[in-house]
Amino acid sequence: MLDRTIWWHVYPLAALGAPIRDTKDAAHRLRGLEPWLDYLVELGCNGLLLGPIFESVTHGYDTLDHMRIDARLGDDTDIDWLINACTTRGINIMLDGVFNHVARTHPWVEQGLAGDTDWEGHNELATLHHDEPAIRDAVVDIMCHWLRRGIAGWRLDVAYAVPPEFWRDVLARVREEFPDAMFLGEVIHGDYEEIAAAGTLDAVTQYELWKAIWSSLVDANFWELAHALERHPADLLTNTFIGNHDVDRIASTVGTNKLVLAAAILMTVPGMPSIYYGDEQGFTGTRGEGWSADDAVRPALPATPAELSPLGGWIFTEYQKLIGVRRRNAWLTRARVEVLDKTNETISFTCTDGEHSLQTDLWLDPTPGVRIHADGNELYSWMLK
Repeated sequence: MLDRTIWWHVYPLAALGAPIRDTKDAAHRLRGLEPWLDYLVELGCNGLLLGPIFESVTHGYDTLDHMRIDARLGDDTDIDWLINACTTRGINIMLDGVFNHVARTHPWVEQGLAGDTDWEGHNELATLHHDEPAIRDAVVDIMCHWLRRGIAGWRLDVAYAVPPEFWRDVLARVREEFPDAMFLGEVIHGDYEEIAAAGTLDAVTQYELWKAIWSSLVDANFWELAHALERHPADLLTNTFIGNHDVDRIASTVGTNKLVLAAAILMTVPGMPSIYYGDEQGFTGTRGEGWSADDAVRPALPATPAELSPLGGWIFTEYQKLIGVRRRNAWLTRARVEVLDKTNETISFTCTDGEHSLQTDLWLDPTPGVRIHADGNELYSWMLK
């Protein structure tokens, strides 16, 4: 069941050492993921959520050709290798589909299918004409092409900005051939359930909860987390996360002393969690300004996990334990959450599905700690020493 996937989220261009601003460079870098596939399985994940891998001008979100692998990452043989390598390990692959805008030098602009408006003031990005039948047909073809190759679903970049009728039409046509494919829409603000229903999205990103998790830990204000949990959609699958390619690293935001608490919340709330590569090692980084704004949160991985700093080993171990709790309680994906008690520095919440229940207690004073238990049995505990 795809909704029970625990994703390891990778921004491949940077993670694999590709030059972001030099598209003349060509290499078979996708194959560099091989040792990291075993690593993500060891971590406890069973999904690989990839950032952009298609031919682009620079960072991948300025696509030039959705049917061609970016030469900086490899070619068709490399993506076939990756899909096969993941399949043999039981790993689902989700690709990042940028179907709101393309690079201004994309052929669709010259053909009059995009480009009347820039995307959010970025003059290098041209917004697609989503009412054009040719664009809808092309997106259906692109999605089906890669689903036929063996991927499990699509992350839909800036899905909130695309007219919902576009998604209704395109996804209905794709589902005729792939009824079990997953379509995860990037949504930041607004009524998540209404946006998902209007566009027939399977899931949306849970930015409201992301903000509440780090903010409540930074400010010692679990009332904010409680408010977000009480608003957490009960009848909609959400992609829960504490880090991704667009935000400051969670370790830089909350500090390593509270990092385990953030991970514990992620692994015990309803939803479909994703872990941004390196967060499980305590990677740090904050976004900057200008063209290189995202570089600090999109670092290169070493060639193999053995080359990681040993300083993150204890964090990896705690993530393994927490993911283990999650996998043994896979019903949490569709559970309902209730806040039992809260103060500025403590919170207790429980998740239930009518048959099972699990309670999470977190505290900041006198030292950060967490306890997860069910039916009087302790499943996990940690406290800063």
